[in-house]
Order: sequence, then structure tokens, then C-alpha cells
Amino acid sequence: MQIRVLTAADVRASLSMSAAIDAVAAAYSQLAAGKATMPLRSRVHTDKGVSLLMPAHLHDTGDFAVKIVSVYGGNPDLGLPTVTATVLAMDSRTGMPLALMEGDSLTALRTGAAGGVAARYLARKDAKTVALFGAGVQGRAQLQAVMAVRDISQVAIVDPFEASARRLAEEIAGWPKAPEAVVEPSPQAAVAQADIVLAATTSKTPLFDGNDLKPGTHVTGVGAFTPEMQEIDPKTIHRARVVVDQRDAVLAEAGDIIKAEAKIDAEIGEIVNGEKPGRENDEEITFFKSVGLAVQDAVTAAAVLKAAEEKGLGTVIEMS
Repeated sequence: MQIRVLTAADVRASLSMSAAIDAVAAAYSQLAAGKATMPLRSRVHTDKGVSLLMPAHLHDTGDFAVKIVSVYGGNPDLGLPTVTATVLAMDSRTGMPLALMEGDSLTALRTGAAGGVAARYLARKDAKTVALFGAGVQGRAQLQAVMAVRDISQVAIVDPFEASARRLAEEIAGWPKAPEAVVEPSPQAAVAQADIVLAATTSKTPLFDGNDLKPGTHVTGVGAFTPEMQEIDPKTIHRARVVVDQRDAVLAEAGDIIKAEAKIDAEIGEIVNGEKPGRENDEEITFFKSVGLAVQDAVTAAAVLKAAEEKGLGTVIEMS
């Protein structure tokens, strides 16, 4: 038995954002069609922390993986990150393990891709300006995904840590087809000029006033993943057509949705499958909320593994 071990660098080198977007769209499609097995996350507590197990199997494509996310608050004292993730890709025909891959990079890729799927169907075709809240790994991935589906010319970065925002702006300047990147201290100014608003933070209070959104804006929120967290205010949600990754998941976990008592119009998979419409006109405000699903990890892991095999990336270990 052989297993391929993929580092963070291997994961990033394996799969383009455009390919990840296509993979995640396929995951949403199968989930909405009832062609996915995705048990609830299970939690294993120890004296020092907790680990979450996230399995999923996609019936049509056969993708099968388990992600383990561990949260250990004392790790920084040991020189280790608080949150770590590992993904085990498996063969759904035999149950044999195929690859073990670094999970943080894969999570960033699939979360960015989720926003890319949403922008593909919900952002205006002529959207060019972005307001990005959050200059971290997830914010970067969200921007890269939007750039994969729309011709973005300018991004205004809003982050409480100005140094982080400036570092990201400098990094963006070196990207292919780089948009003009500016650090914007005013959330109001950033939102007022944006065609697309991206929120990828750990905020517990709304990042901007929904009254500042112009007609036709698309908003994606990926950062509020507990009932206590909130990036997007009720005014935005009540002005918008609300689309989610999965109804049950966001109603249990997303403070944005829960606190606003939001009316959910569609799951993104229903739009991918043509059961519900995408953007209906250029004046419509749309909001996509994602809390992250194991099906995203499974399809992205499978796509990463296939590309890594083709490119000869990773280390193959003989286990038997």
C-alpha cells in the first residue's frame, strides 16, 4: 500500500484557483441533488483541546476524504499553531488511503473557491471593484477566486492591522494581471465604491453599514462560522437576496444569518444545477454565506491529488 504525502507547498503548486472553483461547483451540485454523504462534524475532546472530524463522500465523482481540524489553545507556548488541519484522501471503491495532505492550505483553497463559485453566478458580469475585509490567508484566497471569474481592476483592503493590509497590497502588486490595491481605513468608503464585497475575518460585530452598499453589489461572507460571530449586518441581509452553501449548516452556525433571522432564497448548489436562478438583474444585491462543508474538502483533495500525481509532486511512502 502506497500513500502520497503532500506538503502545503505541494498543495498550492498542484491546483489553480480556477480548477478549484470548478471542483467546488461540482461538490455543491452533488450536495444539492442529494448525491453526497456528509455526516455531521464529530468532536473529540482531550485535556488540552478539541479535534473535529469532517468526512464526506461524493456519489457521482467518487471523491472521498476526511479532514481533521484540531484547536489547541496552549500550542503557541510550544511554538505550534493553535489551529491545524490534515486531510486524508481515500479510494471510495476500496476504502484504502491515497494521500495525506496539509489541510490549512487546502482549506484556504476550497474556501476561496466557494467564494469564486458564488461570484461566478451572483456578481454582475461587469464587476470590477472589490472591498476586501480581512488581509489574512482567507482574504487573499477570496480575492484570488474573484479575480478568476471577473476582471477586477481595483481592490480596497480594510483591516484593523494596517501593516497586514499594506503587506497584502504589496503582494498583490506582484500578481499577474494585478488590480490596483489600496489600503482603505474607512469601511464606508470601501463599500460605497465596491461592486463586490468580501468578508473574511473573525469579527463578532458587523464590518460595515448595509446602507452604504450600492445597488447591484455582491457580498460574500466566509468568516462568521459560529452563532456568536457576525461580519454582515442585518440591513445588508434584509436588502439582499440570500444564498448559502447549505441551509442546515448556516442556520446552526452562522451568526450573520441567525441574528438577522434571514430569509434564505437558495443554496448555491441549486443555482449551479439550474433549479434556482443566479443574478436576476443589475440592481439586485446578493449575499452568499458559507460556513464551509466537508464536501468542499473531499472534491478539492481529489483534484489536488490528481494534479499532484500528474506533476510528480509530494513524497510517495510505502506503508505495507
